Amino acid sequence: MKKLLSVLITAFLVICACGCGSTKTAYPGDGEIKVIIPKAPGGGTDTSARILVELLQKELPGSSFVPVNKPDGGGITGMINLANAQADGHTLGMVTVELAMFPHQGKIHVTNKDYVSICAPIAAPAALIVPKEAPYNTVDEFVAYCKSHPTGIKMGNSGAGAIWHIAALNFEKEFGVQFKHVPYPKGVADVAAALTNKQIDATLADPSAFKDRFLENGDLKILAIMTDSRNSLYPNVPTFKELGHPLSVRGWAALVAPKGIPQEKLNILRKAAEKVCSSEEYKKRMAQQGIDPVIIVGEVCDQMLANDDAMYAKFLTK
Repeated sequence: MKKLLSVLITAFLVICACGCGSTKTAYPGDGEIKVIIPKAPGGGTDTSARILVELLQKELPGSSFVPVNKPDGGGITGMINLANAQADGHTLGMVTVELAMFPHQGKIHVTNKDYVSICAPIAAPAALIVPKEAPYNTVDEFVAYCKSHPTGIKMGNSGAGAIWHIAALNFEKEFGVQFKHVPYPKGVADVAAALTNKQIDATLADPSAFKDRFLENGDLKILAIMTDSRNSLYPNVPTFKELGHPLSVRGWAALVAPKGIPQEKLNILRKAAEKVCSSEEYKKRMAQQGIDPVIIVGEVCDQMLANDDAMYAKFLTK
């Protein structure tokens, strides 16, 4: 009888333990995960982030990712908010290539060392984009037009000191021309609208934000891309390098967590990101948005952020 009673008590305790354990859901399904996007809706960073978190949510049952746009200050506000967030895995966010630039311009005090990377869904080169009816169809023709209209060519960008402004400055130095730089700090959607309305003459920017609405409709055209090899989405567009001008400027956006996130949670997110970025659905959806799909996950992504930080430290000092 005592033996039977002991068995029953043991069984009861096991059932209770299992019952109690079942009330707690493993991360990340134990609460909402806010994802800070330091850019306005509609651009490449916003688009890639939303595709990524949607697929991560499918990969991680019970998770709830909530994107929040914070474009103020060219993304500075959003990146600072993210760095200062509690490192519990319930606040993630995107950081952009400006993170490698702003600290060396005295605009922000956070750096890549304040975050740990999950993955980078986008690493896009700058493209020279002009209106369809512009009187130039090649880089040489554009340069000749610039030289015949000194200081009169309006070049749109996302803000002074931001990545596409830096790309334009590189262009000026390489070709010996000078632009009238026109900032659109609210995002590339405004740049695209200005181009189609002929308020500006050109922009150097990530072509993904222009693809569906403008490039495919024929309102805009790409003259060249600042990368070492041709873009798979624009195979007929030459690179500056093959034209004899080794200009290479890329704009990346990476999903990160505040430094200090528990390693087990970071591992879960990185593993899920690896599966998502390798999936055909991810590649197809990114390509549909004009984004060349990349697989840059975990420590490889950390290294990319560190490398660009070192590069811009030298460039911006000059």
